[in-house]
This record gives sequence, C-alpha cells and structure tokens, in this order.
Amino acid sequence: MTQSAAAQKPPATPRRLDPEDAQTALAEVQERLRRQQLVESLVHRQEEGDVKAPLVEDLVHRQHEAELKTLVDNLHPADIAFILESLPKDERQAIWKLVSPEHDADVLLEVEDWVRESLIEAMDRQDLVAATESMDADELADLAPDLPPDVVAEVQKGLTEEERAQLLEAMGYPEDSVGAIMDFEMVRVREDVTLEVVLRYLRRLHELPDHTDQIFVVDRQDKLQGILPLSRLLVSEPETEVRAVMNSDFLTLNPLDSDADAAGAFERYDLVSAPVMDDQGRLIGRVTIADVVDVMREDSQEQALSRAGLQEEDIFAPVSTALRNRAPWLLFNLCTAATASFVASQFEGTVSQIVILAFLMSIVAGIGGNSGNQTMTLIIRALAMGRITGRNLWQLVKRELFVTLLVGLCGSLVAALFAWVISRSLSIALVMMAAMVCNMLVGASVGVLVPMVRARFGKDPAMGSSVLLTFATDSLGFFIFLGLATIFLL
Repeated sequence: MTQSAAAQKPPATPRRLDPEDAQTALAEVQERLRRQQLVESLVHRQEEGDVKAPLVEDLVHRQHEAELKTLVDNLHPADIAFILESLPKDERQAIWKLVSPEHDADVLLEVEDWVRESLIEAMDRQDLVAATESMDADELADLAPDLPPDVVAEVQKGLTEEERAQLLEAMGYPEDSVGAIMDFEMVRVREDVTLEVVLRYLRRLHELPDHTDQIFVVDRQDKLQGILPLSRLLVSEPETEVRAVMNSDFLTLNPLDSDADAAGAFERYDLVSAPVMDDQGRLIGRVTIADVVDVMREDSQEQALSRAGLQEEDIFAPVSTALRNRAPWLLFNLCTAATASFVASQFEGTVSQIVILAFLMSIVAGIGGNSGNQTMTLIIRALAMGRITGRNLWQLVKRELFVTLLVGLCGSLVAALFAWVISRSLSIALVMMAAMVCNMLVGASVGVLVPMVRARFGKDPAMGSSVLLTFATDSLGFFIFLGLATIFLL
C-alpha cells in the first residue's frame, strides 16, 4: 500500500511568535562582532616580522563573516532591520554588507528612516537599482525621497506605463496623507458577472494581494459600485451575479485624507482594508491594516518623543546631531527651572524661619506635575482620535478640573498628615493641603490648555508639553505654597 504525496510531505515547522527572538539574535550578533574585534586585536599585537599574522587575521575575519552571514540569512527581514537599528554605524554597515541581496528591498522598507539613509549611502548604484527594481510602485514611492535621483530614474525605465503613473501619483501626495500609504495592487471585477466567473478569475492569479478580504466592484470607468467580501463569495451560489451579493454601503477614503484619520477609521470599524477613491468616484487604490499599523506605530513614537521636545534620531548619531536635536528644549527647560528657583528665592525669609517648608515644597510641585501629566495624556490622545470638538471642549475642561479637585482633596489629606507628622504643626499641614489642591488644579488646567492651544494653531500638541507643564507646576507650585506660608504662618 503506497502513501500519498501529501502523506510523504515533511511536517510543517511553524514559527512561534516570540518577541525575544530578535533580542536573542541581536545579542548573538554583538557577541560575534566582539569576538572578531578581540581576535583581530590579538593578531595585530604579534611581532611585525611574523609573516603569518596577516594570513591568520584574514582567515579569522573570513570565518567570523561566514558565521555572521549564516546567522543573518536565517532571520526575517524585520528582525534584520531591528538588529541594524540597534548597532553603531560601523557595525551596522558591516552587517548590512552580509545581508543577502534578495533581502535588501525588504530590509530597506522595514528599517526606520534614520537608519535607511545610512544604509543607502553604503550601497553602490548597481546594488540600489537591483534592490528597488522589484518593488511595487507604492513601496518605491516610500523609498524615493531617500534614493539618489539617478537611481529613481533608472528604476522608472523598467516600470510599465501604468506602474510609472502610479509611482508619480503616490509621490505627489503629502507625506501624512492616505495617498502616500495606499496600495495599488487589488482585485477588481464587474457587477454583471457571476460568482463562478469571479472564482475562475481568482484561480488564474498567481496569488492574491496581501490582506485581501474583499473584492472591489467597478464599472468600465473604474468607478466603485460596491464591495464583495471574500466570505460572501465563498458561501454564495456560483450562479449568482455579483450585483446581487455585493455590499453597496461601505466606507471609502480620499487620497488627501489624513493617515491618522484613516487609522482611526480602521480602529473604529474593525477594517482589514478600505478602498481609496478620487473626487470623481474612481477607485485608485486601497489602504490595508498593515499600512495602518505602521502609521499607528510611527505616530506613537513621534508623540512620545515630542512630549520631551525631541525629534526622531539615530541612537548612535554623531554628538553634533544629538546636540542640535536636544539642546533647544534643554536650554528652554533650564530657563524654566531657573524661573522656578527665582520664585522660590523671593521667599527666602519665609523658608529661613520655617525650614521644614524647604522639604515639603518639592512634594507640592511634583504632585502637581503628575496630575497635569495625567490630564495632558488624556487630552493628547483625545485630540489624536478626533474626539474633541468645539461643542464638548468646555464640558471636558469642567470634568477634568472636577476630577482633579476630588483627587486633590483625597491626596492632600495624606500629604497634610505627613506634613503634620514631621512638623507637628497643624498650620503647616493645612497650608500643605491647600497648596497641593491648588497646584493640582494648575497642572490640570495647563494639561488641557497647552495641547489645545498648539492644536488650534496647527502645531503638534505633544511637542514639548512635558517641559511646559513642569515649568508651570514648579513655578506656580512654589509660589502658591510659599505664598500661603508667608500669609498664614508668619
């Protein structure tokens, strides 16, 4: 009795998702690089007259390169990108040279912009053309700003007329728009054909475009008439016409819509893909969940950096680059800290007479900053999701102040008890309680106003918000606490 071909096929070896795989690979790459440098340094220390030293060094170098190449070749392009982002520039370039040419395009698309620039600089023109000529128009459009113009021109020569038009169209949209992230590869059918015809058409394709959950129904002018979910296609009778089972009620995007708005729509409606239509109603592309996840990740990273007044940079960038990025907001922070210290210095007489105040004032400032940070985080997130409008703004402000007041009253009781324990003064405890509530309200107010004002003027609501919040809660916290102490304790 013979076994079938399916039975003779070796069992699949599924790859379990493990976030530590990339970190493990990074640690192994770093260890191999360290050993290579160690051996090379030992060889260099040998006597100059030793003619075998260069041969030994070359042999060791080749052996380590072969080991590293074997390790890198077995990694997913996303893991290779993670390793490249985590290495200093010299080591990054050494590993990049070992990456197989077949992975070059995928790795370039996976790495962050600040790493991609250094990788492209290390590639010669022929390698760049080879890596990019297999890309789709939308992928090439993502890389085009970082590629030399002559490479883009050379790759364009190998594109079809339709692909060239798609590339130029994608490059013409603003960076943060739907048009810049949309995919041109999709399946379209007519509404007057049967599902059997659609199924035969799909079987003729080499493979379906990534994240295909629906087929787009268009007329002869490419105007979108409806969508046909794959789930409905599979369970409906083959003789049924497309128009009878397609959905006529569906969400569409415009290429000039914000990519953040598109991400919000995907989250709200649990979408896997969405069609992109121009102003004439023609289907020109689609956005998939993969594109949206990238947008969400980038927005999250930018927001985290913006709150500290930073811009995205290479963690191994030259010191001069890091200084240009960090110095402006640090200098501003220095000015705000100096202002807070100046405010405190104006109450030198009060602090000198009641020394315990010097130990308590930092608590007032710190709690006010934490309270404001909570409010600011909620506001920035609500702005990003588009949930704040002119109609609900005042209601939101009142709510945040009321919540802060309640939390402040509860927390100030604990702070007052602590102040009484270390000072044995009821007056100091009451002043501590009042100052803490007032400064928490200041923090909440600033936490609402700073993001709202910046958003009103078209600026990033998160940019430098933490620095401005610290300035307000420190300066006004010291002023309120020491001012109340001067009035009621002296």
